[in-house]
Amino acid sequence: MSGYRKVLDPTGIAGVEDAAIDFGDIAELDDAFWREAELVEPDRTEQITLRVKRSVLDHFRAPGRGYQTRINRVLESYVRAQREAG
Repeated sequence: MSGYRKVLDPTGIAGVEDAAIDFGDIAELDDAFWREAELVEPDRTEQITLRVKRSVLDHFRAPGRGYQTRINRVLESYVRAQREAG
């Protein structure tokens, strides 16, 4: 970040003029790069209805906001372990 004395937040970055950006250390994306490039789709979430025991739900809700994310992380961990095991 030469030329800047502080870290920029997204608003600050958006305000930088294109002419002020040094692209010198960014590799050229030539034809060889694009021949080898692969499209990687994000693993999106899907809304579902899931029945779980009240005690399980209470456990994940107890720390506060984000219980669905916590449940999803536990399920992702389980899936990863199953793939590695077998």
